[in-house]
Amino acid sequence: MGSFGGITSGGRTDAELLVAHVGGDPYAFEELFHRHRRQLHRLALVTSRDPEDAKDALQDAMLKAHRKAPSFRHDASVSSWLYRIVVNACLDRLRRNKIHPVSPLEDDVCHYGDPTSRVDTALVVERALLRLPLEQRAVIVAVDMQGYSVAETARLLGVPEGTVKSRCSRARAKLAKSLEYFDDPAPTVRP
Repeated sequence: MGSFGGITSGGRTDAELLVAHVGGDPYAFEELFHRHRRQLHRLALVTSRDPEDAKDALQDAMLKAHRKAPSFRHDASVSSWLYRIVVNACLDRLRRNKIHPVSPLEDDVCHYGDPTSRVDTALVVERALLRLPLEQRAVIVAVDMQGYSVAETARLLGVPEGTVKSRCSRARAKLAKSLEYFDDPAPTVRP
């Protein structure tokens, strides 16, 4: 994980960098972006299904954040604000392009024996995550991967808390079903 909310060697917080940017500091926004770049890029990759879409969505999001900085109300953390802008940019791009239809999880996903000898576990989990509907994927990324609370996620995505809870529940059930082979003990080979 990156240093979301951290302080740079210069000692300025995210909020101070954003205020400095709005005040005309030509390097403050760049410093803020570089502080969170890896985390935001990873978020865009997980939310999007394509590296190019993720890159474009991140660029769109940062341009929007750069322009909208004067309207930031400081009622949330700067990192939460950036997170929301990136997620929304990814979802907007996916909805607009409609080139990546959501594929439903199939009942027999990943039931091909022990995958650890052939596939890295992280790739299997990420593939299952990418098969979730966009709205479910967004809440799972926020709650389970980024550590935001249900209330924070609801504010980030602009949906009621109950919607976040139900989307998390449905997404977790789908992920559990597709990844249930991880719970199965290795078969015992008997002579």
